[in-house]
Amino acid sequence: MVQAISASQVDLRELTQRFNLQATRDPAFFPEWREGLTELTDNERQVLDKIQTGYWNLVEHPPLLERAIQISVLGPILLLGDFYLPPFHIQAEKSIEIAAEDGDQLIRGRIDVLLIKTDFWVLVIESKEAEFSVEAGLPQTLSYLLANPDREKPSYGLIVSGGSFMFIKLVQGAVNQYGLSRIFEIRNPGNDLYDVLKILKRIAQL
Repeated sequence: MVQAISASQVDLRELTQRFNLQATRDPAFFPEWREGLTELTDNERQVLDKIQTGYWNLVEHPPLLERAIQISVLGPILLLGDFYLPPFHIQAEKSIEIAAEDGDQLIRGRIDVLLIKTDFWVLVIESKEAEFSVEAGLPQTLSYLLANPDREKPSYGLIVSGGSFMFIKLVQGAVNQYGLSRIFEIRNPGNDLYDVLKILKRIAQL
């Protein structure tokens, strides 16, 4: 009998075993978050500074919920990057389903934000409430990336948890390999949202 479980309940060990998943720390596997980034305009920096200020206002009025992060942080960044305009379009709460290789388990879930460019999944974005670390969202996001119907191209994900951001790259094959960016924090000195937007634009160009 096939067992169906929620993507939010999958742990990384189970996902690794059932889907032949392997982490790589080779810097050459995921250079997109460090290389080929374009500089931002003054206007983009100003808007990102406002988003950062708005985040601190959220922090001062808890609880810091997932929906509030989507509206006040993630949404404006996607707007600033022109991801609501052609050739992109966005699907929210996209349902997915993947089957383990042994066929006895299905993983079902809903992607928070799916960014699509001409039928290709450019980016899967999973957001979490502030009390969750980005690591807590890793198994769920990898489940969604494994559900990408286009296995010939790399898949990319972004986990947003409170003021933390982490990018993921997955390459499917005989062994499904994934790599991670560093974690970007709104709390860091300066404004790490500059880097987040640069990387989003870089991935969108691929």
